[in-house]
Amino acid sequence: MKHAFLILAHTDFAVLHLLLDSLDDPRNDIFVHFDRKVRTLPSCHTERARLFILKQRVDVRWGDYSMVEAELALFQAARGQGPYHYYHLLSGVDLPLKSQNFIHSFFDEHDGREFVGYTTAAMTPMLSERMQRWYMYPRHFRSETIVSYHFRQWFLRLQRIMNLHRNRGVSFGKGPQWVSVTDHLAQELLSRKRWIKKTFTHTFCPDESLFQTFCLESPFHEKVYYPEEGDDVRGSCRFVGWRENGSLQDWDWPDLDALKSSEALFARKFNSRDLEFLRAVLQFSGEK
Repeated sequence: MKHAFLILAHTDFAVLHLLLDSLDDPRNDIFVHFDRKVRTLPSCHTERARLFILKQRVDVRWGDYSMVEAELALFQAARGQGPYHYYHLLSGVDLPLKSQNFIHSFFDEHDGREFVGYTTAAMTPMLSERMQRWYMYPRHFRSETIVSYHFRQWFLRLQRIMNLHRNRGVSFGKGPQWVSVTDHLAQELLSRKRWIKKTFTHTFCPDESLFQTFCLESPFHEKVYYPEEGDDVRGSCRFVGWRENGSLQDWDWPDLDALKSSEALFARKFNSRDLEFLRAVLQFSGEK
């Protein structure tokens, strides 16, 4: 059975083209969602994999439920062409660290496992604040106005004073939004779109809790490949460029050895400022 690669793209399309080339395999179908803010779509094509560009596009905003909407749109489009063995959610600035033969063999070996990474697998004060309060004007987290900022902070303080909580009884988890999941999970996820919208609208960064919470709230948690919290690289098979200061930075030449030695299947994030570096990554990944 084929694999579906679901890509959220919004910038740096030179990296996206390299990603598409690396996934261009007859065993794959590729689905790309371009942020609605992208006015001119890049020309994309594949020779061996089927490529689908979503026509209905979401205006994705950081920290907002719109990110979840775009993810669900990708899963919905893919299931309409499927079913698939696995659905892999990637960003447009990701690259594989292993060959297609390795990736397909890996998922054949671990058939039925769900690759969802957990940084936190139990409710914490931070998660409670993010998921059990109402966040107003979430679309403006990065384009803040004085009015929206002060109203949101005032309303959050009011909820704390009055001890108001939403989503009581939901076991929330947190981790990377980038996952590889089975058709069974994808089908069940889409069947609960109404619950997802009610639970995650007006929360903070719901994309970092959607899959983790869905698994914790269902029998799929027993199928999670590596459910222990704190090792989301192993759990999701993604190597993300978090630095010691907590910032997310692009991979570069000093990171090449770490990328080579990583057990992860994919890495993010990259930029096209140095195409020679990207070619070096793809060269060793194609050999493994």
